[in-house]
Amino acid sequence: MQHQLTKENWVDMFRQIGLTEDQMKKWHHNFEKSHPEGHKAFLSWLRIPPEKIVEIRGNSK
Repeated sequence: MQHQLTKENWVDMFRQIGLTEDQMKKWHHNFEKSHPEGHKAFLSWLRIPPEKIVEIRGNSK
């Protein structure tokens, strides 16, 4: 399977179901709290640069 999903695609899907920025931040917070390594792996899978992953995870704590 070829990787085609991007961060932008994921954010667009969240917006399509009506999630606000605050709700998306809460989603990241819950993901980081419940499954920190899974959250990191997911962000990497979306090809987010390592420095941005550190920032997202830091803001999610």
